[in-house]
Amino acid sequence: MVAVMVVCLAAIAAVAITLLVVSAGATTGGERAPRAGAVSSAAVEEPECAENAPITQVLSSGSAWTMCWRVDHNTGLVLEDVTFAPAGHKQMQVLASLTIGQLEVPYDTGVRTTEDITAQGFGGRSMLTLGEKSCGGERVTADVPLVGDGSVGGVETREVLCRETVDGGIAYHATADTPGAEAVVERRTDLRLSTVSKVGWYEYVTQYTFGADGSITPELGATGDLSPADYTDKAHGWAVGEGDHHHAASHSHNAVWKVHWALGGRGGQRVEQYDARDTDEMGPKSRVVAGSLQAIEREGTREMGNRRWWRVLNPARLNEDGHPVSYEIGLGASSSFTFTRDDGHEHGGYDIAFTEATDCQLFATANRDGHCGRGVPDYVSDREVLDDVVAWVAVGFHHVPRDEDQSPMESHWQGFTMIPRDVTATRPDVPPGHESVNGSPPPAG
Repeated sequence: MVAVMVVCLAAIAAVAITLLVVSAGATTGGERAPRAGAVSSAAVEEPECAENAPITQVLSSGSAWTMCWRVDHNTGLVLEDVTFAPAGHKQMQVLASLTIGQLEVPYDTGVRTTEDITAQGFGGRSMLTLGEKSCGGERVTADVPLVGDGSVGGVETREVLCRETVDGGIAYHATADTPGAEAVVERRTDLRLSTVSKVGWYEYVTQYTFGADGSITPELGATGDLSPADYTDKAHGWAVGEGDHHHAASHSHNAVWKVHWALGGRGGQRVEQYDARDTDEMGPKSRVVAGSLQAIEREGTREMGNRRWWRVLNPARLNEDGHPVSYEIGLGASSSFTFTRDDGHEHGGYDIAFTEATDCQLFATANRDGHCGRGVPDYVSDREVLDDVVAWVAVGFHHVPRDEDQSPMESHWQGFTMIPRDVTATRPDVPPGHESVNGSPPPAG
């Protein structure tokens, strides 16, 4: 009887968490939404997915993610109709789609380069069936086309998607100044989705982490083996093995992700670049730094800079404080690069590019639908006005081999982050004692 009661209580609690996820939150049309305390009993709505069952996950904060997913022969894992429901708020579509747009691996010797997405692909036979050690969570089955869309050659039904709820570390930690006060602290959980693809000697982990705070972190992990055909001299590689005789060639992993934005739905999106510059003025304690936003109204490419980031916003959708909801794109550490095909092109090198969405712009390079261009430099040449925004995010990793890469290599990672900026007026899961904190506090006394 006790066991049955425990199971029933757990089921009731799970339903309650799901019901609390959505509330009267941010609205469209420029109207201000009610305060986050207003909670609705409406459940999170799952999207209608064309191929596989939708993914829905309520996380530690009470916030929830939903999305569709499928396997593409070239790009591998594709996520579509991605929505986020902050705890106590209505769910909001964030992305129309998210996938990798190209992976180029040029060797420092100049004698070899690969375009792994368009030449071999991360889907089809390249996408590996996951075993127990490949996935610490649930292994999800999908129909994987062997060639193209599967109309020729058929499909295989295999466990290729790893779905995990992982520890995201400390969500917040706040200690009052009162002597003996206990810290207000919570850890968080994140949803992590991943697949593994074998291309040549390398094996790549495509990984997307969706945080309880609304963050999205695309990452690419590289493991497998060093190419046995690429050994060179000291200037173009690194000595591995005994002595100074065998130099494994250094090379780059040039990855571009394709992020199709849909904050509150497709269209009506705007792009801005934030820069904080040293003013050459000295304040009483430190140098004065001034920040500003620049609207990016037309298609184009941009490069990284100190204290620089970008945001995509929907000016017609406001949070409870009257601020437009947006997502910030932060590149972090990256080895900047220019694709081999783009070398010498006016818009060849870029860290991020923004284009107006079209159905034929599929890949960052080697795009096969020639009427809209062969790659990102062609896409931005028309300088269309941005409304239905796609961000092409380029993150490079220069791999100088080391002895420890033999064999197999430890996974090495590259990626970037997208975090909510003003999606809600305060953190959605406000801890007790912090409910009134919003804006500058009144003067003490």
